Amino acid sequence: MDILIFSPDGKTAAYETGLAEHLPQASIRGWQPGDTAPADYLVLWKPNPEVLQPRERLKAIFNLGAGVDGVLGAHGEGAQHLPAGVPLVRLEDAGMADQMAQYVSAAALRYFRRLDEFDAQQTRGQWKFQKPNRLADFPVAVLGFGTLGAHVAKALKSFGFPVRAWSRSQRSDDSGIELHHGDAGFDACVSGARILVNLLPLTPQTVDVLNAGLFAKLAHGAFLINVARGAHLVEADLLAALDSGQIAAATLDVFRTEPLPADHPFWRAPRLTLTPHISALTLRDETVAQIAGKIAALERGETITGIVDPARGY
Repeated sequence: MDILIFSPDGKTAAYETGLAEHLPQASIRGWQPGDTAPADYLVLWKPNPEVLQPRERLKAIFNLGAGVDGVLGAHGEGAQHLPAGVPLVRLEDAGMADQMAQYVSAAALRYFRRLDEFDAQQTRGQWKFQKPNRLADFPVAVLGFGTLGAHVAKALKSFGFPVRAWSRSQRSDDSGIELHHGDAGFDACVSGARILVNLLPLTPQTVDVLNAGLFAKLAHGAFLINVARGAHLVEADLLAALDSGQIAAATLDVFRTEPLPADHPFWRAPRLTLTPHISALTLRDETVAQIAGKIAALERGETITGIVDPARGY
């Protein structure tokens, strides 16, 4: 069994070592320019077209992340480079779900408990009481109810927030989360929400989804938490919504250009909290174990989960 690993920075040694521990029978190599040799499996992150050229014996391509826009592109243009008939497999959790739930919960509680306002008061040397918010007045809308979105929604529910969640297709859940799906359910999910959490996959249908039209449907003075992709957000619309007060504040972990340029207006917006794409880091040991387990399952002729539909983008 031959496994080929690609990373745009060329740093594949740790993944080679990790996979070798789980799959000692495999021959594992890092990709080098000009490598067209056969491989049974590709393990990669943000590949170039060359590494995706058809290879003899190729059975599956494993993406080193939950989001596959690094392979397919924001508008699906990368799908044309995928070898025909070879499944693309994304990561499922791999240690990210707990991290994401912690990050989003911390941001949501900061707004709910008005800690951002107390921070601002401290910088002014101001001692002032702020009336506590009521959970019943703080409905949260979570866009995306996949592995990460469902975990985040349930974590928020555990704090007592009224939680709604939206997915493109119908999902089931027994944890008391109000579920919506499809175009008809989108407005019902977001209308009047005080906190909007974005965990959607980046697809041609979701590019620019966080825009002025959506912000207008939220409660006045709502809060935005974007932990999915920067291309979901129309940046100028957010700045305008902050100026008008329609959005009271936002926490952003992802950006259209990363690192965020030094002259970007987000740096100067006082009601933005910015973090450098750290809400849920891919944990190497968990990632390697998951990919190795799925490769072993495929070798046994078993079916696996996490296979991406390129037409949908997730």
